[in-house]
Amino acid sequence: MVIEIIRYNIPAGQESAFESAYEQAQQYLAESPNCLGYQLAHCVEEPNRYILRIDWDSIEGHMQGFRNSPYFPKFFQLVSPYIKSVDEMQHYKQTPIFLKK
Repeated sequence: MVIEIIRYNIPAGQESAFESAYEQAQQYLAESPNCLGYQLAHCVEEPNRYILRIDWDSIEGHMQGFRNSPYFPKFFQLVSPYIKSVDEMQHYKQTPIFLKK
């Protein structure tokens, strides 16, 4: 598994539209066999900041599988207005240091 982290800095007043875009786009992540899960988090202290975490089966599953699938164009059409607001888009591997209660 690989974890994709996308940090957004959404301009003031666009937060609702941003969340609505991801509410619609999530169906394409859910339908992808390469996507194992996702979560969009909204910063409390700085309301213009969001973090999207997507768990992929592999980097190849994300970069080739999802991006070459029929789901990606529909997903990208919904979220592309916010690409310019991305501060970070990287893949991470999980370490054995975590706690889930």
